[in-house]
Amino acid sequence: MTYTDNGSRSAYRVEGATGPFEIVVGLEVHAQVTAQSKLFSGAATTFGAEPNSQVSLVDAAMPGMLPVLNGECVRQAVRTGLALGAQINKWSRFDRKNYFYADLPQGYQISQLYHPIVGEGTLAIETEAGEKSVVGIERIHLEQDAGKSVHDLHPTMSYVDLNRSGCALMEIVSKPDIRSPAEAGAYVAALRQLLRYVGSCDGNMDEGSMRADVNVSVRRPGEGFGTRTETKNVNSVRFIMQAVEVEARRQVALIEAGGSVVQETRLFDPGTGTTRSMRSKEDAHDYRYFPDPDLLPVEFDDAYVADCLASLPELPVAKRERYETALGLTPYLANVLMAEKETAAYFETLLAASAAAQGKPEGEVARAAANWVSSDLFGALKRLGLEIEASPVSPLAGAELLALQADGTLSGPLAKQVFEIMLETGEAPGAIVEARGLKQVTDTGAIDTAIAAIIAANADKVAQYKAGKDALFGFFVGQTMKAMGGKANPAAVNERLKSALAG
Repeated sequence: MTYTDNGSRSAYRVEGATGPFEIVVGLEVHAQVTAQSKLFSGAATTFGAEPNSQVSLVDAAMPGMLPVLNGECVRQAVRTGLALGAQINKWSRFDRKNYFYADLPQGYQISQLYHPIVGEGTLAIETEAGEKSVVGIERIHLEQDAGKSVHDLHPTMSYVDLNRSGCALMEIVSKPDIRSPAEAGAYVAALRQLLRYVGSCDGNMDEGSMRADVNVSVRRPGEGFGTRTETKNVNSVRFIMQAVEVEARRQVALIEAGGSVVQETRLFDPGTGTTRSMRSKEDAHDYRYFPDPDLLPVEFDDAYVADCLASLPELPVAKRERYETALGLTPYLANVLMAEKETAAYFETLLAASAAAQGKPEGEVARAAANWVSSDLFGALKRLGLEIEASPVSPLAGAELLALQADGTLSGPLAKQVFEIMLETGEAPGAIVEARGLKQVTDTGAIDTAIAAIIAANADKVAQYKAGKDALFGFFVGQTMKAMGGKANPAAVNERLKSALAG
């Protein structure tokens, strides 16, 4: 069995022994809403707190406790829907989804089945191979999270941590428009990026604040949808892609062996790279949904939606287009700089400060600023193991460094030397240049003196150069720069050397 892709979106196939199968994927992404308190209580939502230290009486389902809706969670869901260009339902309702788990103290989950807060929308995606497509969004509904069962702290007992119980989740349900592991990964990455830009979810998948249920089925080309399975709670883009691949292969092998796919819930094991059965998949009627009697419907007006829309920042697609058109950056640089909102914020502060310091429009300094961030700064941060928001060099300091290079005070090599000192000491670049005498030498008299001494000391190489060995020019440049401690202006050195060697 092989997995093929000949460059066409419609050609993604799992090649079985009896012919090709198409993959059909739909994703249910659970994104924890950015809010200081839970969906129906005032308990805190801080990650990593001591077990059961952030649990109100409502979260613990104590008798007589009634839920009170957190308005900020509603606002964040509406803002997310607007960012996806989705229908906003100004009337929505909460339902009870009944099932029993030890970490679900109420015996039901408050969710939205019949009347979600957000309806249909779309998300444009692009795979690493450059393939573009649009994935439909079926709905976004608000619901409360369950607690967490811990099974590895005791040989015979499980523990329950209710800190997560009642945290607000947006369940973002895609249509079955995804056709490959690569598209599944691109969709989750694009959705995570959008949520982080909007500020409605931090997107920290390793902390569980964003995770996906992966629905996979296979079919012969041209046939209707096959029976799907749901792989629960996959918490990284790489694992989501793996889960799609291995589950599709498992289903193809099962069908070709004469079996049939059973609708069920499965778990993905990253260690073995396989999925395993967890339980038979329930349908909606198995949960005995009914309207929650303790909560009124959620209603708001056009003014509320307009206020949510006005609060949105520049979104990733618009930012990338502006970087390419208004600033003249390459698609590669634009993608690098807008990939994370923190990187974009750093770059734009640097850009504005650079333009001001050099007295030029942003478009004229953008390429230099972008190259510095993507190469020098990123390289240093990777070496130091730091994120950009913890950079030892601020955007304003970076702008000053670029200005010193632009006005000729620093050559490229000297700028790199000053940058390393900035990383180590936190000093301003101007102060470093003055204190250490690192200003670039543009005095042609001093350069001519150094060149004359080098030519006099290397008469044999001068003769070889004049005889046609042009590669020796680099030797003379290197010797001149060495003699001047790396401070000579490279352009001036080249110009004066050519003149001197021609004599």
